[in-house]
Amino acid sequence: MASERFLVTGAFGCIGAWTVKRLVDEGAAVTTYDLAGDPARLRLIMRPEDLAKVNILAGDITDQAAFERAVTNNGITNVIHLAALQVPFVRANPVLGARVNVVGSAIVFETARQHADQINGVVYASSIAVYGPAEMYDGPVGPDAPLLPATLYGVTKVANEEWARIYWQDYQVPSIGLRPFFVYGPGRDQGVSATPTKAMVSAAVGRPYHISFGGHALYQHADDVARAMIQASRNMPRGAPVYNLGGSYADVSEIIDAIETVAPEMTGKITQETTPMFTPDGADSGDLESVIGPVVWRPLAEGVRQTMEQVRVAVGAGTIDLERAIN
Repeated sequence: MASERFLVTGAFGCIGAWTVKRLVDEGAAVTTYDLAGDPARLRLIMRPEDLAKVNILAGDITDQAAFERAVTNNGITNVIHLAALQVPFVRANPVLGARVNVVGSAIVFETARQHADQINGVVYASSIAVYGPAEMYDGPVGPDAPLLPATLYGVTKVANEEWARIYWQDYQVPSIGLRPFFVYGPGRDQGVSATPTKAMVSAAVGRPYHISFGGHALYQHADDVARAMIQASRNMPRGAPVYNLGGSYADVSEIIDAIETVAPEMTGKITQETTPMFTPDGADSGDLESVIGPVVWRPLAEGVRQTMEQVRVAVGAGTIDLERAIN
């Protein structure tokens, strides 16, 4: 660990913030690379004295020269690439979405190629959005299921997976892509699948909430996803494999039940749509654990309880913007 120097792109996002927190807790050297702004999600989940240990750099992922300087000036050995625009933002501005999600990833891979003697490979976040809706598959999607994205965001993630494959084929740049499903936990306040977390936040402070979709899916606490990203970075294989992630397979009604267990006074006040999202009915993580080691996924009820408890603590400490977290 003494020789590791991590760079986390998109570190002001939810998974990015949890990745930074976990690395700092382990004593690793961490540099963040994100647009200038308030690191609100980092402040939400980290103590001020721990946040002070992070080397925060302001930078645009589409600026190749600036990103390369961040890598070289800080002796970066491990890159965890999470910077991306999510489904609604890519839909609203497809050109910007392609620039950030695809060109930004191209810059990360090219920098890794140019500094292969320094960087041990790239871990990047793909997405379950590379697949189509459940009716296109016979049960949970496995490693060989066809990629049939239903959104422009999903198309950008497919492009990144192919970019990684060719960068290994042509230049031997190793990488691992991980496909989160529905991520939840403190800091998850953007994206089409964020409403279960918003319901947890709302219930924690006594507000009713309506979850925007229904059906079954895999749910993954952001801290567990962060742990998987770090494990992947430390166990970089040859090649450019991509894996689905595991988690808790549950119906939205089970999330509501877990919320009501923590806050029984909210019984009947957290509601849901019945229409499922445009995603498959579960996912198989394949041989991921044979590559990066055992992956731990906390039970959904435990994750919901922890999320609501952390929200209540943050409200008391004044470290959460409730309107941003709920609306």
